[in-house]
Amino acid sequence: MSKKKPPGSSAKGLPGSVYKAELERLQIELVEMQQWVAETGARVLVIFEGRDAAGKGGAIKRVMKHLNPRHARVVALPKPAKKERGQWYFQRYVQHLPTKGEIVLFDRSWYNRAGVEHVMGYCADEEYRRFLRQAPAVEHLLIEDGIILLKYWFSVSDEEQQTRFERRLEDPLRRWKLSPTDRDSVLRWEDYSRAKDAMFAATDTKESPWWTVESDDKRSARLNMISHFVDSIPYHHLEWTDIDVPARPAADDYERPPVGQFHYVPDIASELSSKK
Repeated sequence: MSKKKPPGSSAKGLPGSVYKAELERLQIELVEMQQWVAETGARVLVIFEGRDAAGKGGAIKRVMKHLNPRHARVVALPKPAKKERGQWYFQRYVQHLPTKGEIVLFDRSWYNRAGVEHVMGYCADEEYRRFLRQAPAVEHLLIEDGIILLKYWFSVSDEEQQTRFERRLEDPLRRWKLSPTDRDSVLRWEDYSRAKDAMFAATDTKESPWWTVESDDKRSARLNMISHFVDSIPYHHLEWTDIDVPARPAADDYERPPVGQFHYVPDIASELSSKK
């Protein structure tokens, strides 16, 4: 059965000019916010979850595009190694938490256990139930220690997910995004729906709520998510250090070494230009 959108969700067709203008405004806000995070020593952790092809990666890309990588990073962990499988479940994630003055975006997170691991049988039932009990407690400790934690769930309809999978199959630049797990997510749509409902019931708390992002329209989803993100951080404008660009001084007696001493990459650009 097709998943219906709730009332008020964005319709498709947001004009490109409107989208670009608002995205630029929000990205300026993100830069301002990051300056506050860096100078005040705040710690910001943002979790991105949702079904496969729901638009998480595109949103993360737009958030990160103009941020200083010294103070912002993305964590997208591979499958746990043998040693990690023997650890406390949250242990491999703890080492990636933000330090002072840092923004960390989790492209999927410990909630893998409540989703794909549970649905696909990659963890035992007791491990799954233990996770649902422990996750709110872990998040309480993070928040109590001063970390600003935000959790976003990107919600996509079954028809739109199917369309995006088919586009990926035909696109050599995005073919790598398709995996056997993606195929199973189509066949197990209802199982994933039940798993998401159970996850929300256990971990959508007043202290650490889930924020749903309707994402059938990727442009609207990005704007809505970034707008909520910047509005959720208690930052204020900080003046930039006053810096001027000096006039370049006159050249002295420096002589550049002969060009022939250096190695240059082949100039394929000029070859392409000559073919026009």
